Amino acid sequence: MKQFLHLISCIILATGMLHLSAHADTTPATKAKVPAKKTAKAAEKPAAAPVALDDDDGEPDVQESKTFEYKCELGNVLTMYTNVDDDKHMAMRWKKRLYRLTRMETTTGAHRFENRKAGLLWIGIPAKGLLLDSHRGQQLANECKTTDQIIAEAELKAEAAAHAK
Repeated sequence: MKQFLHLISCIILATGMLHLSAHADTTPATKAKVPAKKTAKAAEKPAAAPVALDDDDGEPDVQESKTFEYKCELGNVLTMYTNVDDDKHMAMRWKKRLYRLTRMETTTGAHRFENRKAGLLWIGIPAKGLLLDSHRGQQLANECKTTDQIIAEAELKAEAAAHAK
């Protein structure tokens, strides 16, 4: 069973890395433009409207969120915050920072959330969760499970042991 779950994790990881490389910026660098001299008319124009924040920017508000704490291998812990009014985003506390993650569509049914700016990629399957650093191409946390998942796994093992006798 562990080998099967490991295989599924590897497939999801490979799919995620292919997705990231397919969306890499391939536009050539352009020459920097020299700013034009300011005229009196330019000085009179009102300041430009503030630029809208990127989906990955800003600290998410988690006060009204449902909280899920995940315990991972090697003692890593992360907390997920979900909001019933917004299924396209969730927040994640990792290493004392709060990140906003955006849902990415998948063909496998796995829950995939990403913060491209920070390079964080969360993949959740029924058996566990996995946190990846897409900038470095490495795992940050694996075998992440909520208390409910840990209890369900223990019950399945006990049931399998009882049937094996």
